[in-house]
Amino acid sequence: MVVNIRKILLLLVVLLGIVAFFAFGLDRYFSLAFLKESQASLAALREQQPLQLALGYFLVYIAVTALSLPGATIVTLAGGAIFGLGWGLLIVSFASSIGATLAFLTARFLLRDSVQARFGQRLADMDKGIQKDGAFYLFTLRLIPVVPFFVINLLMGLTQMKAWTFYWVSQLGMLAGTAVYVNAGTQLGQLESLQGILSPGLLGSFVLLGLFPLIARKVVEAVQKRKVYAKWASVRPATFNRNLIVIGAGAGGLVSAYIAAAVKAKVTLIEAHKMGGDCLNYGCVPSKALIKSAKLAHQMRHGSNYGLSDTTPTFSFKAVMQRIHGVIAAIEPHDSVARYTGLGVEVLQGYARLVNPWTVEVALNGGGTQRLTARSIVIAAGARPFVPPLPGLDEVGYVTSDTMWDAFAKLDEVPKRLVVLGGGPIGCELAQAFARLGAQVTQVEMAPRIMLREDAEVSALAQAALAADGVAVLTGHKALRCEQVDGEKILVVEHEGAEKRIPFDQLICAVGRVARLQGYGLEELGIPTNKTVETNEYLQTLYPNIYAAGDVAGPYQFTHVAAHQAWYAAVNALFGDFKKFKADYSVIPWATFIDPEVARVGLNEQDAKEKNIPYEVTKYGIDDLDRAIADSEAHGFVKVLTVPGKDTILGVTLVGTHAGDLLAEYVLAMKHGLGLNKILGTIHTYPTLAEANKYAAGEWKRAHAPQQLLAWVAKFHAWRRG
Repeated sequence: MVVNIRKILLLLVVLLGIVAFFAFGLDRYFSLAFLKESQASLAALREQQPLQLALGYFLVYIAVTALSLPGATIVTLAGGAIFGLGWGLLIVSFASSIGATLAFLTARFLLRDSVQARFGQRLADMDKGIQKDGAFYLFTLRLIPVVPFFVINLLMGLTQMKAWTFYWVSQLGMLAGTAVYVNAGTQLGQLESLQGILSPGLLGSFVLLGLFPLIARKVVEAVQKRKVYAKWASVRPATFNRNLIVIGAGAGGLVSAYIAAAVKAKVTLIEAHKMGGDCLNYGCVPSKALIKSAKLAHQMRHGSNYGLSDTTPTFSFKAVMQRIHGVIAAIEPHDSVARYTGLGVEVLQGYARLVNPWTVEVALNGGGTQRLTARSIVIAAGARPFVPPLPGLDEVGYVTSDTMWDAFAKLDEVPKRLVVLGGGPIGCELAQAFARLGAQVTQVEMAPRIMLREDAEVSALAQAALAADGVAVLTGHKALRCEQVDGEKILVVEHEGAEKRIPFDQLICAVGRVARLQGYGLEELGIPTNKTVETNEYLQTLYPNIYAAGDVAGPYQFTHVAAHQAWYAAVNALFGDFKKFKADYSVIPWATFIDPEVARVGLNEQDAKEKNIPYEVTKYGIDDLDRAIADSEAHGFVKVLTVPGKDTILGVTLVGTHAGDLLAEYVLAMKHGLGLNKILGTIHTYPTLAEANKYAAGEWKRAHAPQQLLAWVAKFHAWRRG
């Protein structure tokens, strides 16, 4: 409340100052004609009261600049005319910088919160750039007088740039332009118009001066690049036998190679194991095939939900696993060597290692080695399951999401007692699926709740769903060790200071995935890694011609993000000398395929609170949706976060059947800046689950209905009725 009062008072002061300037005709004093007429009297005043005149001039200049009033050019000329080049430049330089900083701070105080509320995420992205290169770009803009300085003052006030940085960069950057105008003021008698100050030649010089930092930066980048490659200069190939080499044939590698081939580049794709990477062979595809079989078994047990008899499903676990491998086999041709060879990609099967920034040595699976050179390289080596250093784990045996499919294919029956370590998306999906197939599943999670990245209510709903399927979800339980006593495998956990023993037949480690960083020559080349390969916004590593994409680069371990990054990596690698593109993570969707599914894009409530982003919540319960009721799937909700008072979407969380599919409409809306009103105005087929999105938009509209106007409309209709 106090802050709002201060804002109102400051706004009134600013408005009164501007209104007074025009109302009292003060603008007539800021003309070239008036300045020339007053030159003699001002010179006399300078002789009589130099300090008072200098102080008064200094304060007037600050006020004009701080209020962004027209006439700063005339005041600058006056500085030269009254005080000469030396003192005039000194006074004007400090006055203009102080005034600009006051305008900067005023804009920040009055406008930043409202702009933040409306364009929070975009402003956050801009702030990242300002934090990194803001001083550089501000300095460049200050060197070009044709850019209105008052606009720069106001816009920079909306960013996170520090006031001190803004001040000293402005002081230095405006010095050249200020000197030109102050010097022109010393020759005031020869000036016929303001246009005469900036001749085409002088204006061109300023433009070149403004471009100088950009040119200098390119030179610095070239020097840094030369320094990075210095120790490899003697082995740099004179020519290259490839345009691009891609290491890894998962989603990131496949898309990178595909794009290169599509634009007729010569590209080689190297894969040591299976084409398609983790998603096809161990992750997305087999897990979803398992989930489908498990869901059907669940529906059979609950046939009464559909007017049928509850039936205990009878099945062969081997047949279930065979179906999963059959699904993998059916999709394999999409990612096969034959397909990519047909697209124009050379595919080599073997282990790749970087020898130098342009050379890759391949230990071929069939024997022998081959050396390739390329102007650019994309590392898309993916990730592997993380196995915790749990005492006794190796002795009792375990599987991961990678090894499970082959290991379980050998079993005659579903594991009777199954422990799942990990409460993230992978652990939750597997725990529920195996429970539905008849396993006695215990899920162990050290954190206080499962699916920790989701809102607490989503975690609670997910845990309730797993529990309803028979999963014993143990949150707040820390795994201590594994033991084998009289042939029985036991996991020992700790909860609230007490140990607990959990017997099991099989144990699945699903506690996360780590990037594959070893064995590719990264260490030998000195490429920095910190959990992932370190890259810049263009996905370049330490060496500008070596890129990384997908799980090995982070920050998201999703197949669709790997494919998304691959476009940037491939295009930048092939055409980056002409134009580079920054990887865009502004709208990233993800889903957890438990039942009910959980899908999300953008911010959820806990994210918004952590980032201190204001938001409103609109929630629609899917239990009210006709199609969900007809399908006996009437559970879950749509939760939309919007900018307060606006229909601008900050994020969406969907919980319910086919949530991952329903999310696509919101992803499209956020990507293209469409609000809830657009979704509400779109015809959705009845009866479909997609109507949930329209009804959520309707809830927002209802909450923001103009009540005062509706009250008048009600009176109007009453009057019309007589």
